[in-house]
Amino acid sequence: MGVLTATRPLRIGARGSPLSLAQTGQFRASLAAVHEGRTFEIVPITTAGDKIQDRRLIEAGGKGLFTKELDEALLDGRIDLAVHSMKDLPTQLPDGVILACTPAREDPRDALICKIADTVADLPAQARIGTASLRRQAQLLALRTTFEITLLRGNVETRLRKVETGELDATLLAYAGLRRLGLATHARALIAPAVSPPSPGQGALAVTAREGDEATLAVLACVEDHGTRLEITAERAFLAALDGSCRTPIAALGRWSNGEMQFIGESLTPDGARRWRRTATASCDAPAHALALGASLGESLLIEAGDALYRE
Repeated sequence: MGVLTATRPLRIGARGSPLSLAQTGQFRASLAAVHEGRTFEIVPITTAGDKIQDRRLIEAGGKGLFTKELDEALLDGRIDLAVHSMKDLPTQLPDGVILACTPAREDPRDALICKIADTVADLPAQARIGTASLRRQAQLLALRTTFEITLLRGNVETRLRKVETGELDATLLAYAGLRRLGLATHARALIAPAVSPPSPGQGALAVTAREGDEATLAVLACVEDHGTRLEITAERAFLAALDGSCRTPIAALGRWSNGEMQFIGESLTPDGARRWRRTATASCDAPAHALALGASLGESLLIEAGDALYRE
């Protein structure tokens, strides 16, 4: 394992997808802005999730498919840190890997990509909507049972093209990803969280590092965002309380400001027929407060939903 020195580049692992490389490049720029004279090298790594394009990730193992290879590179010393989309990060990390940094969050909302309607409510009853997200599928069907949901995998540009050519009537994408790729103008509308909350962690980056690597952790401390840390802590605690996996449609969003957290979280059956929701506003100044808030709301929802939440 290499020793981090002021002269050696800090190696940043990332998936090789266009979005991953774009957001990692932006994160590298933020590091370079506060660490003049230090160099940062991006190391692209192909993950199992990148190789699967013909089926839902739940059919290939679910959570962890976009992180396993990056975790291994961290633990082997081939990279010093890794940049993930927070929503891809499992709630339990491997021994020796920690969530070292949460930079300032982008807009967490979903965006409607569509050429034939201005809102989801304006879509035709039989609209063909593409998504690989079970959460988005359930939320769409909860709004209208007649929507035809079809599997849509591939990078952002591929998904945009399917709508542009008319192969699909619409899709939903994370607005944060569109902004990071310079494609925000493709968003026809943004989905209000009160209507359909996003995936836990959406819009946030997760920067992981080796536990005990104090030199790297010190570099990352300068770009940590306190509010983002509290929001994602609450969201991930809600997810963990529900034993969240790719087989369970779960949404959550915390919004922190001036010591107060506004939280909305929900889970649904995959067909959208049943929906359980929790909302709260609470004082929140530390990660322990956020953890307790998310966990208590998740546990309350789980008690209400019972076995129905996990019934196939």
